[in-house]
Amino acid sequence: AIREEFDKLHSFLVEEERNRLKVLRQEEEIKKQVMTEKLKTLTEKIESLSATISDVETTLKEKDLPFLMEYKQTKKRARCSLHEPECIRDILINSAKHLGSLRFGVWNKMVASVKCAPFVLDPNTAQSNLRFSEELTCVQYSSKRALPDNPERCTSRVCVLGATGFTSGKHSWTVDVGQGKDWYIGAAAESIKRKTAVFLNPAEGFWVIGLCNGDTFWAQTAPRVKLALKQKPERITVKLDYDKGKVVFINAEDSTTIHTFSDKFVERIFPYFSPGLYKDGKTSSPLTVCPQKITVNKYSTDV
Repeated sequence: AIREEFDKLHSFLVEEERNRLKVLRQEEEIKKQVMTEKLKTLTEKIESLSATISDVETTLKEKDLPFLMEYKQTKKRARCSLHEPECIRDILINSAKHLGSLRFGVWNKMVASVKCAPFVLDPNTAQSNLRFSEELTCVQYSSKRALPDNPERCTSRVCVLGATGFTSGKHSWTVDVGQGKDWYIGAAAESIKRKTAVFLNPAEGFWVIGLCNGDTFWAQTAPRVKLALKQKPERITVKLDYDKGKVVFINAEDSTTIHTFSDKFVERIFPYFSPGLYKDGKTSSPLTVCPQKITVNKYSTDV
């Protein structure tokens, strides 16, 4: 997997090099063509002038009478209408364009092709039926695999935790729940029971909401509370304020608050994902950590 990711980066750089060299060659061809046309015109004028000079010299060598008879014509032909050669601007290769901030330009373009999630999912905490995308930002139910029963792994529920835990500050992430019919998302304490069945509620270290049977939303309090939503959200933002003990769920489409948990956190808190099952028991709609928007800002430094 690591090699495949680096292969993608190598391919991007090779393609970028190919495109930039192509633009450079196109500029070279255009400017060569301009120079060729200018040299051709100048050569034609020089040849014309040389022929005129030769004719005048021949006339001057003739006897007086014929020369005088052809004087007006010779004088007319001897007049030179040539001007100073045209000064051609920007005829050199634009080195500043092709080499200036080259690395920054390539890196800035790479930003658009690289997705950056606020965190990735931790496969070492995942129940054995869960499968992940290559970048560990998407999870869904699949066929069961033989995995080691390490202490971190959740075996009592079909769930997985984020790889990053929080012990202070404000944090947020957006989850694409898509068209899934059953799922739970939110936050969980590091000390949750991972090998035995427990209720999903704050007393057990879970601050989550979920969708059941594709039509009913619940806040997993004790007892759980049915949520009345005007529309079924496809993307939900989870905002964790550790210091204030709040977990807020927001519909990312219209920024309306779905539910808020208020508690006191005393240990590390992790993002929680449970994609659930479809009725056939074989597949599920994926849950995806939405990538963050990356912006590149350039600042001038005053000395």
